[in-house]
Amino acid sequence: MNKKGVIILGSSRNNGNTNKVVSFVKDKTGFDVIDLSLKNINPFDYNFRHKDDDFIPLMNKIVSNYNTIIFATPVYWYAMSATLKMFFDRITDCLIIEKEIGRKLRGKEMGMISCGSDSELKKGFKMPFVESANYLGMNYIGDVHTWIEDDCIPDSLKKELTIFSEKIID
Repeated sequence: MNKKGVIILGSSRNNGNTNKVVSFVKDKTGFDVIDLSLKNINPFDYNFRHKDDDFIPLMNKIVSNYNTIIFATPVYWYAMSATLKMFFDRITDCLIIEKEIGRKLRGKEMGMISCGSDSELKKGFKMPFVESANYLGMNYIGDVHTWIEDDCIPDSLKKELTIFSEKIID
């Protein structure tokens, strides 16, 4: 059974290395892609002054249409991109003022794709994804770290990405 999934791309460059990897996974899974750089999403604010930006309608679309959510991020300064971090911070809106949207995250699946400058991913990078999934009642289904060599995905990594893609659609 194929799952209906989405890849949320949190990169500052639409056509950067992370997008190359996301395109490969999209081709393998058929998942939709949402590019956060094309959305107007403001930082979290305890006074909820940004509730009229793109975040709430986007989250409503995500929880209403997808069972599997894969976050894709470049590795910037040993952490997820600011674009994706802002999205994560705004999930707080769904726990306080849009609780119905937040409740719909329970039972959904979450995974992560990281793309760095080399094959090493520092210890602790995955923690915000794993713990956020746990906190939200989501099932963390895994992750894959990627990199680009000579403007291409290395063949050995293509095998790993194929395995990851098969895992997230089964």
